[in-house]
Formats: sequence, C-alpha cells, structure tokens
Amino acid sequence: MFLSSTAQGYATLKQTKKKVKGRFECVICSIFGNTAKRAMEDFNAVVNMATRMLSRYFRGGWRDSMAAAVLRHCWSGLLQNSGNRAVATIRSKIFEGVRQKSTVQYISRPDHPKLAYQRVKGKSPGVVFLPGYGSNMSGEKAEALGEFCRSLGHAYLRFDYSGHGASEGVFSEGTIGTWKKDVLFMLDELAEGPQILVGSSMGGWLMLLAAIARPEKTKALVGISTAADHFVTAFKTLPIEVRKECEDKGVWTIPTKSNEEGMYTVSMDFLREAENHCILQSPIPITCPVRLIHGLKDEDVPWHISMQVAERVLSPDVDVILRRHGQHRMAEKDDIKLIVYTIDDLIDKLTTMV
Repeated sequence: MFLSSTAQGYATLKQTKKKVKGRFECVICSIFGNTAKRAMEDFNAVVNMATRMLSRYFRGGWRDSMAAAVLRHCWSGLLQNSGNRAVATIRSKIFEGVRQKSTVQYISRPDHPKLAYQRVKGKSPGVVFLPGYGSNMSGEKAEALGEFCRSLGHAYLRFDYSGHGASEGVFSEGTIGTWKKDVLFMLDELAEGPQILVGSSMGGWLMLLAAIARPEKTKALVGISTAADHFVTAFKTLPIEVRKECEDKGVWTIPTKSNEEGMYTVSMDFLREAENHCILQSPIPITCPVRLIHGLKDEDVPWHISMQVAERVLSPDVDVILRRHGQHRMAEKDDIKLIVYTIDDLIDKLTTMV
C-alpha cells in the first residue's frame, strides 16, 4: 500500500529538514512535507505532489540527496499501489504544460492601441507578469516564469504595455495612468480566476495599483525591485537648480545600467501625471499576501522603497527579501530561482487555503 511509503517519504523530509541549514532549502522542504502529509490517503493528491516534486527536481531546485530520498519513497509507494496508472498520470501532467506553446497574440480595444500578449491556460491561481519601464514580456524573468507555470500546469499571462515591445502605441506618449489602464484591461479580459501578480520595477508600482483596483482578482503579490512612486520622489530629491533645468528643457534624463542606451528620458508631463498615482504617503489598502524582493546593489531604485511598501500595506502577511549582491534587473540565475521559489510558495499557500 502506497500510504506507508508516502509516510516514509514524509518522515524523510522531516529528518532532512533538521539537517539542512540553508533558508530556502528549509522552506522548500517544509512545503513538500506539508503537502505529503495532507496527501497520504488520496491517490490524485499524491500524484499531484509527485508531479510537483519531479518538476522541481528536473529544474535543479533541490539538493540531489534530498530529492532522491523523497522521490524514491513516494515513487515506490505509487508503483506498489497503482503501477502504470501512476506513471502514465504523472508523465502526462509533467509534459502537458510543456506541450502548450504560447505565441504572441493581439487584443484590440476601442480607440486604444492593440496590446501584444502571450498566454498559457491552466489551473488557478494564475500568474501575471508586469515588466518594467521600457521593458517587455520577452525578458529573462518573464521567460523563466513561463517555463515554471507550464511545468506545473498553472495559467500564465504576460504582455507589453502600449508603446512597449510588440504592442502598438508611442512609448513617449505613455503615462503611469495609461499603463495602469492596460494592466486592468488585461486582467479583466484575459486573466481568469484568482491571480498572483508579479511586477518588476515600474511593474511593481503598477502591480500595487492593480491590486487596489481589483482586490477580488488579486490573491498575492510579488514585487521585484518595486519602484512605487519612484520617478516622482527621485525627481524631488534633485538639487533645485537641476530640477529647474529639467523643467526648462521639459525632460529629465536619468542614467541607468539597465538598458543599452545607459539612460532613461522622462518628460515633465509624465512626472506630473505620475503624481496622481503615488501611494506611499498613506496606508495602502491591500490585504493579500505580499512578497517584496530587492537587491542591495540596486542603483536605479533604492531598496528602501520596498521597505516603505511593506510598512504601508495593510496586509498582515508581508515579507521583504533583500539580496546582498542583487542589482536592479534581478536577472541572475540565483535571483530568478528565488523569484520562482517565492511564487511557488505562494501557490502552495493559496491552494492550501482553498
């Protein structure tokens, strides 16, 4: 009977957890241990658990010894109980998402530019990725999240704001308000059911605005180098003579290492409009789980902005994770692995709560 072997796998997890000192290994171990405990007497739940473990194992998310011990016991139990049925079910689940190839599509809006998007349908909660200022849906983080969601069969939506990437529109005519409307439109039209919003840089600001506007659809947030209010507050910290010069020219040129040009150019009209969407001066009415990841070496958006967001949101479930060597783009292998682990933890938390 597979119950005893699954229980043995759970016991192995508990023993392994005591031996592992790394924070993230402990978190992952805890996630799977709790899942195994809940799933002991249900075949479908055990199959789902094994599927998740195998998917993570193939992505290199565990220490080899930990993965091998857990998989050996659970796999053995499944085979004893259901033989080829378990093998076939797990195989189909693992590769179901991989077979779903997302292609660029376009959605039309009356009197507004068409927006380019890629979507993979799947189970809830879905994941929606919001890129940063001047960025698009084809970056490393967006691609990695797509692979992750496909591997676990969860819905995934990414898109380009108007004037960005493959979407129609003129970039210089965009505003925070314009792109907020883009996000809300995509959530309303293409995101089915509860969603985890993942926002990078300016996308983190838009993520917060969307969560305020669509609380019924937003079930968790993951901010990466969140730039809430950043354009406005950064401009106000400039010396008076520099601000006066920018106002006379009508533009503010911001140096950066995050794009090939080495700078951003922001109009004064953009800054004035952005003031209408600042949220850090009062409590932020967001009550869902919030995770904020920021690099201490971020030279574009100070990490203390994530701390301010954490202090302002009303949610009782807020974590801030600071990466000692993390930079603004947070696109290194270990950065992306942390982002994926964080989202995976939230998925497990949300599905457990249901």
